[in-house]
Amino acid sequence: MMDITPTDMEVDTNIASMDSVKRKASEPKSKTIHFTSRNPPWTYLKLKLIPQPGNAPQPLDPLSARTYLSSALSQFMGLTGTAIPIDILKLENACPPEEKYDSVWIRVPREDAAAVVGAVSSWIGGGNKSAGAADVAWRISAKGNFLGALIAGSGADLFVP
Repeated sequence: MMDITPTDMEVDTNIASMDSVKRKASEPKSKTIHFTSRNPPWTYLKLKLIPQPGNAPQPLDPLSARTYLSSALSQFMGLTGTAIPIDILKLENACPPEEKYDSVWIRVPREDAAAVVGAVSSWIGGGNKSAGAADVAWRISAKGNFLGALIAGSGADLFVP
């Protein structure tokens, strides 16, 4: 039989721990993490404000955009529709050579996206003719659950004033 002293066991343990340190040092330090987001919290929409033929509406401003969106939701779902939270992310006024219509980027909860799409796509707003406003409607240009994928880029240009 072999006699094992406490100091021999300590030496064996130290040798084993040195081997594990060498193995860990040779592994790559950065690891790629992959994840899938199955239920993103938001849906992003890009809406264009389309005037009726022969009418020239005023340039879109935040108050008008909010009013038009609230009117569409109220007309489609009543009081329940007006309770849907909508975040206006960006307004873009038309630049004639590139863009023909004003547009707005909005964010809505994912669960309410179908209701918002139904409301804005079926709404035609009657403008105040005496104030120079025209009949307008919304057209959905883009819809997605991730803003970066929706604008086909990094999303940095969305927040440029």
